[in-house]
Amino acid sequence: MGADLSWQPSLWGGALEVDGGFHGLRRRELADGAWVDLVPGWLRGADELFARLLRDTAWGQREVRMYERTLPEPRLTHRWAVADGLPEPVLHEMAERLSEHYGQEFTQVGANLYRDGADSVAWHGDRVARELPSALVGLVSLGGVRPFRLRPHGGGASVGFLPGPGDLLVMGGSCQRTWQHSVPKVRAAAARISVQFRHAYEKPGP
Repeated sequence: MGADLSWQPSLWGGALEVDGGFHGLRRRELADGAWVDLVPGWLRGADELFARLLRDTAWGQREVRMYERTLPEPRLTHRWAVADGLPEPVLHEMAERLSEHYGQEFTQVGANLYRDGADSVAWHGDRVARELPSALVGLVSLGGVRPFRLRPHGGGASVGFLPGPGDLLVMGGSCQRTWQHSVPKVRAAAARISVQFRHAYEKPGP
């Protein structure tokens, strides 16, 4: 699969290493109790993890309902439960560091592969998390740089980020409930993998 995708690894390679101190963390407060943390370069050696996941992951393509039709989702995905084991030790380490820092056990890891600029995801909030008062979703970007945008639920002015390889972005507070996020289509882009970390969600009672 990797040979069919446009991607140029960085000249600055190196061993995989997680910044457990979260150095350089910057928080952006949004409206209605939502916030976003950004940690540039949180994962060193990100290009190595990109290459391994691209090569070894059993990528699948889900179907989504759009305009009264069922269509292939324009990206590839895979999900793991931390308890069942993860394909790379560094994924365990990232989950552990996030759990320690945010005081919430991250139990699920997912990966989304955006093969080129035509792959995307529309405005949305996480399906279960958007029903909760607060939730955490951590994203680590690998490979090409793609715009990541957020807007208030129901529309309004959006804010944008351009996370690079190894950058960590965490959405917290009411973000999944009061805001939506997307990765829009672009004219051209190198392949990108977004690795997501989620905690177990307790569904609200009746």
